[in-house]
Amino acid sequence: MAEIKPAGQVGGEIGSSDRRRTQRVHIAMPIIVRCPDAKPPFEEKTHTVSVNANGCLLRLQAPVVRTQKLLLLNPRTTEELPCTVIFMGKKDGGKTEVGIEFTEGSPLFWRISFPPDDWDPSERKKPMSARPATTPVPPKR
Repeated sequence: MAEIKPAGQVGGEIGSSDRRRTQRVHIAMPIIVRCPDAKPPFEEKTHTVSVNANGCLLRLQAPVVRTQKLLLLNPRTTEELPCTVIFMGKKDGGKTEVGIEFTEGSPLFWRISFPPDDWDPSERKKPMSARPATTPVPPKR
């Protein structure tokens, strides 16, 4: 299972100097990106870097440009939504970081719960195997 944690404001990421509209969650989710209007049309299977209620950051091998219209398909639900490229980031290993925004906000597309704005990741519950062993305290009589 992927680790879910809120993302900090990191320079060079989408809107790094702006106050975020919705909480961003770092999670690698499988996604299919389609562009039937491209010359030539393409479909690429990839994973998200982070998601929020308004879109995601992902890495694409296919060439895209800002304002380009795409379709995102969630392969787990087969739900498909129209979106727009709003950010072009670093290129690495033949792939480019691409910021995608849904035409309309759609937090249910990801099928995850977004943590509240004041959520502190250090207070997150740890798996039982990661917790320190404790000695049981006998009940009081």
